[in-house]
Amino acid sequence: MAPAPAPRAAAVPRAAGPVPLERLFDNTAVGEDSRPQAADFDGSGASLSAQDLANAGWTPGRTLTVRGAHLTWPRRQPGEPDNVRAAGQDVRVTGRGDALAFLVAGTGGDTVSGPGTVSYADGSRSPYRLTAPDWRTGPLATKAVALPHINTPDGQLAEQARLYVVTVLLAEDREVVSVRLPRAGDLHVFAVSVRATTPGWSGSWAAATSGLPAVGPWADRTVRLVVHTSAGGPRVRLRFDNTFAATPVRIGRATVAVQATGARARGVPARLSFRGAAGVDIPAGAQAFSDPLTFAVPSDTNLLVSFHLPRTVSAAPVHRLAVQRSYVSGPGDHTADRAPTAYTTVLTSWPLLTGVDVGGGPGSVVLLGDSITDGDQSTMDANRRWPDVLAARLLAQDVVPRYGVLNQGISANRVVSDRYPGDGVSTDSGGVSALNRFDRDVLAQTSVRTAVVFEGVNDVRWGATADQVIAGLRELADRGRERGLRMLAATILPCEGEARCTAVVDAERVAVNTWIREAGVFDGVLDFDAVVRDPARPPRMLPAYDSGDHLHPGDAGLAALAESVDLGLLRRA
Repeated sequence: MAPAPAPRAAAVPRAAGPVPLERLFDNTAVGEDSRPQAADFDGSGASLSAQDLANAGWTPGRTLTVRGAHLTWPRRQPGEPDNVRAAGQDVRVTGRGDALAFLVAGTGGDTVSGPGTVSYADGSRSPYRLTAPDWRTGPLATKAVALPHINTPDGQLAEQARLYVVTVLLAEDREVVSVRLPRAGDLHVFAVSVRATTPGWSGSWAAATSGLPAVGPWADRTVRLVVHTSAGGPRVRLRFDNTFAATPVRIGRATVAVQATGARARGVPARLSFRGAAGVDIPAGAQAFSDPLTFAVPSDTNLLVSFHLPRTVSAAPVHRLAVQRSYVSGPGDHTADRAPTAYTTVLTSWPLLTGVDVGGGPGSVVLLGDSITDGDQSTMDANRRWPDVLAARLLAQDVVPRYGVLNQGISANRVVSDRYPGDGVSTDSGGVSALNRFDRDVLAQTSVRTAVVFEGVNDVRWGATADQVIAGLRELADRGRERGLRMLAATILPCEGEARCTAVVDAERVAVNTWIREAGVFDGVLDFDAVVRDPARPPRMLPAYDSGDHLHPGDAGLAALAESVDLGLLRRA
């Protein structure tokens, strides 16, 4: 006979004022595999596996950086209360930033949501709504981590458990002192913190994670990635993401240098550190920022970012379409090598590295797009993607701030549906939908001021209706503007002649473009369709701009897109 589930912990008495979250813990979510009855997350005896969490790198007291927010996994042992069921409690939280981040999950079988309140040092308050997907049925595309098992008193189930990081808007430039949780008993909160803003930093380069493919395997190898800056500055920091992964990854050492040619560095590569250490372990689903390093980063220049992988890596978060040759070494730590000799293998993707930030500058512009933004069909190693041309234009003028330009294009990406499911090793590298990656690839980017959404052609080519795309674009506009961003949209390019671009598809494309131009939902419109279409046959691209596949512009077409941008639209009011 199976043992009865452990009773829920007794309710914690309401304190007179806000208290740290840990003092309110009234539920036990995590138990040992050998003692599943010691935990009862959902009221029916089911719980998270402490062993699965440890295998993911989520150990008690571990600081987890997710979407730029630092959250601490509860410093509790298996079988001890480790989360609070949201019931209107007042939690002491301090700091100043752009968002409040919650590590949460629901247990009611469906998404759970409720309103709460943030209190500030000046006596003011702001409302928020916290929404938590269910730990067993929520979307994998937006989870922070997925665990392979669920423990029950009757045995372990081979069913995935999910945990989520959800952010909510904070009032600008106010010091947070506390937060009142919603009254939603099936909403469990493990951690909460203020996501600090990043004054003094601008994003210079970025790449969106498009999947978790098999790699290598790499063991005791050094990866040397070639990335192209937009803005320059006197300091640098790097961001590595273990997005979508199920296990931690170890970076032994990392360096940065200006590229001479190929894998050859111009000068001795500069060593980076992580919280003072030479390397860092990045838990599943988390990220790591290097410590700020005094290093002159030139604008519009190729850098070499080298990192040693001392342990076997057989699958990794990757941006597949780099349109840039990078390198992998033979055995050993070659991060400090100036010479290219050790780098014997060419790589045409960007694994793990997702951002290069520079000191100073006015902030950044994020370009959320698909393969056209990604640079598909542009010249390899030439940095002729339209975001690169736009960055060069910004550097050469003084009318608007010289923003960094962050290319968050993913080849094959869609607005409303996922190509990659968001979990597991996959051969599909089209990424999760723009809706599902918006928080990570736009809102959490360094000092973002303006975002351009240039997607939709893959949706309509694969059967989505104009109404579905429009609904997705409207949601992106609303979410960005709610967070204080200037939101721009680009019209979808014509693609007659490509196999899927039928007359029916073109009608849907035209309907989306008409809405973008006329609805007034976005703060501005980049009419890319008008730039490249053939006046004599509007459903197709001008031959001079066509790469030859009738879907992607070539170098000339990409340059025309960038040159057409009214730079004044990028300025946030």
